Amino acid sequence: MAFTSLNQHLDYDWLYYAYACTRKDGAVGVDGQTAEDYATNLEQNLLGLIDRIKSGRYQAPPVRRHYIAKSDGGQRGLGIPCFEDKVAQRAISMLLEPIYERDFMDCSYGFRPGRNAHQAIQAVRNGIMKHGGRWVLDVDIRKYFDSIPFAELRSILAKRVTDGVVRRMIDKWLKAGVLEEGNLLYPDAGTPQGGVLSPILSNVYLHHVLDVWFAEQVQPRLRGPSTLVRYCDDFVMLFAYKDDADRVLTVLGKRLGKYGLQLHPDKTRMVDFRHRPTRQQTEEGGKPLATVFNFLGFTHIWARSRWGKTVVQQLTAKDRFARALQAINEQCRRMRHWCVRDQHQRLSRMLRGHFAYFGIAGNSRRLGSMVFEARRRWHKWLKRRSRERSLTWAAFNQILVIFPLPKPRIRHRPATP
Repeated sequence: MAFTSLNQHLDYDWLYYAYACTRKDGAVGVDGQTAEDYATNLEQNLLGLIDRIKSGRYQAPPVRRHYIAKSDGGQRGLGIPCFEDKVAQRAISMLLEPIYERDFMDCSYGFRPGRNAHQAIQAVRNGIMKHGGRWVLDVDIRKYFDSIPFAELRSILAKRVTDGVVRRMIDKWLKAGVLEEGNLLYPDAGTPQGGVLSPILSNVYLHHVLDVWFAEQVQPRLRGPSTLVRYCDDFVMLFAYKDDADRVLTVLGKRLGKYGLQLHPDKTRMVDFRHRPTRQQTEEGGKPLATVFNFLGFTHIWARSRWGKTVVQQLTAKDRFARALQAINEQCRRMRHWCVRDQHQRLSRMLRGHFAYFGIAGNSRRLGSMVFEARRRWHKWLKRRSRERSLTWAAFNQILVIFPLPKPRIRHRPATP
């Protein structure tokens, strides 16, 4: 059923909770207003925001576009809304979340309460070990957040939400425009990646386009078991038989094209993930078949456990390892004039953050490599200080005795199938 009256929940307590959940240290939008400025007269600001939302007088400001580097050398555009706009988006997102959480399927893990990337990684492992997923479709949607058609998104939202206030607010954000290098642009498709409301809208769209279609139309027609694991717009499909994977790959592009999306021709591929594939297996062009794949920053390979069993091992992907190491090197360069104690605290926080995500069972060697390389970078930039140009490794090891870097820790242990 569709919900026709949701705006009755938009009262002061609801907006105050949305304000409390909004990050206060984020980048400012086009108006330059910070969280501290907004909090100066918080009660009046929130009451005025409620009145403008319900009366229809709210004007969604354009988002400021900022680009960050991608692992493939390209750039990813992020939309940075104004602070008040973030609060309003958070309030609407809190209305939509409990509705769609009852609809979303177990294969979806991104930007959902109680779900995270490590559960998605575990689901991939189970799909291979328990359900015999030996043929993997590693799929990439080209510029997904910039390609969502407004008309299709509205029609999908209309199936569950028809409240005029909520729908009007979503339309205003879709039409708000993007400020880039002083030019105000009005795209005819897409949701600004980085916005508060963007994750749930993207999940709603792919739930209808991909998840429901795969579960209700694709899986009943396959010869063997299959698994879909999706984290927002990143997803992999696992199949027990190659002909099933071929059939899905043939129709997947048509299915996405029907809803305005496009597969990336260079990044979408089929992976032969059978254990120990023969060297004679080649593609039609003579190139060897891919035997490993990356998902959510981890490279999946076959290995042997300490008990001699063949298991799926998940290692830090090389591009993510290089990116983390580059960030550590740049941080050591910027803080080389700090005192050693402050440098140690900052570097230790970066390493603990790395271990918190990549500290998965079987990845100890690459975690250790990260610590080793971090020590080398730290030593390199400490030597750049004028008074420590003769800092030898023996002297640096004495510093590490006083200020030791954190040791690698395994924080996530996948359940044994």
